[in-house]
Amino acid sequence: MRKTDRYPVEGANSLWHIYKTVPFFKVVRNFTVIQVARYTPFLGMKNWLYRTFLRMKVGNQTAFALMVMVDIMFPERIRVGRNTVIGYNTTILAHEYLIDEYRLGDVLIGDEVMIGANTTILPGITIGDQAVVSAGTLVHKDVPAGTFVGGNPMKVIYTKAEMDERREADSVFKSSTKR
Repeated sequence: MRKTDRYPVEGANSLWHIYKTVPFFKVVRNFTVIQVARYTPFLGMKNWLYRTFLRMKVGNQTAFALMVMVDIMFPERIRVGRNTVIGYNTTILAHEYLIDEYRLGDVLIGDEVMIGANTTILPGITIGDQAVVSAGTLVHKDVPAGTFVGGNPMKVIYTKAEMDERREADSVFKSSTKR
């Protein structure tokens, strides 16, 4: 289950209430920073922009690929650990506006996580350390540490134990071929 806070609205759908929930100039500033970051080829600069202007928590050596779209309204609710890769054109959302309510949720991405291209991460999600999310996945529930997931709807492809077993088999194979 995703961990989101729910805020009911009355009258028009919740998107019509947008500037009651987030200041207009914050959205303009965030949009500008995110667009610059999406197109810059300099990983260190992207992380600096996210940390400095969007108040995101971003670990050392984390790499946001080209065209990654972080939440424009609540980027400060996104935390990414160290040495993580966020693939091309991935979207990370910390909000969702619905008909009768809007929801906010923290997105927590652990250390040494690999997220494939064109993935969408919904609000209120935790992705554990060393997890792998395949390209094109809709992450709609938490991903345990070390697990390999993929698809839409997202499913576990390999558990942590199965991933550890595969890594061990790969290392044995690599050491035997070096002889």
